[in-house]
Amino acid sequence: MDINLDEITGIVFDIKKFSIHDGPGIRTTVFLKGCPLACWWCHNPESQSRGIEVMLHERRCIGCGACVEESPNCAILKTETGVYTDLTVCTRCGECVPSCQAEARQFVGREMTVNQVLAEVKQDTSFYDQSGGGVTFSGGEPLSQRRFLTALLKCCREEELHTALDTCGYASWDVIDAVRPYVDVFLYDLKIIDDELHKKYTGVPNQLILSNLNTLVTNGEHVIVRIPLIPGISDTEQNLREIAEHLAALPVKVEINLLPYHDSARGKYERLGRLNKIPEPSAGENGSPTELLDIFSPYDLPVSLGG
Repeated sequence: MDINLDEITGIVFDIKKFSIHDGPGIRTTVFLKGCPLACWWCHNPESQSRGIEVMLHERRCIGCGACVEESPNCAILKTETGVYTDLTVCTRCGECVPSCQAEARQFVGREMTVNQVLAEVKQDTSFYDQSGGGVTFSGGEPLSQRRFLTALLKCCREEELHTALDTCGYASWDVIDAVRPYVDVFLYDLKIIDDELHKKYTGVPNQLILSNLNTLVTNGEHVIVRIPLIPGISDTEQNLREIAEHLAALPVKVEINLLPYHDSARGKYERLGRLNKIPEPSAGENGSPTELLDIFSPYDLPVSLGG
């Protein structure tokens, strides 16, 4: 490549190695910050904002009070019961983070260069080769950091690393088309088919998402459609049947992966000081994930359960 890979940077909030749920084989998943959607059930709420944030782990706090002196607007107070952070005043500026030796206050996200990410990814090349795995770019929405993502994908192609792009599909076709030559498989999220319900629960309409999916499939790209089974929202029989009908009408049959809902992110919302809009889930309200597979049977579509 004729560009300086140390000059192209992006915001990464996690790199998970030995992942087996983000594409074929053993993979390294790189999570980029920023997303145009605001899904009620987002299991990575720390990914929604493009910028670096601060997360509070109150249970780790040892009550030393070192952070109190660093709080520029008196948002942190030391009381008789311990250190208290007033989230109505806290601006998440991060001034308190370096002083916290217990790591009760942490930055979410770090600026990395393309070369830094590649260095971590290439450490596990032998595992990719043995398992048919590779690198997955996830988020957030990786396409929201277009320049960074494109450079990473191009480098992975030059290194002959298998690439997967986990995307919500909410981007202009020009953006998707630019990265398409460097993506081996698209992990394409399809949540709700009804446009009004999609806007209610994700904050955006879904016509662009459906259009991009159709175009990808028509152009012969390898697409795996992933459907999160959110209790009472996306796991309804009507929604899943409408999704099945839409996918059955595509020119090529695509793989479908149903993703059971996990309530593991609830604590993240608290640590970020955000409201979790999803109530405590009622398991099995619309059938178990295995039972929901049967909805796709009449459409002769390849469907399986994910992690």
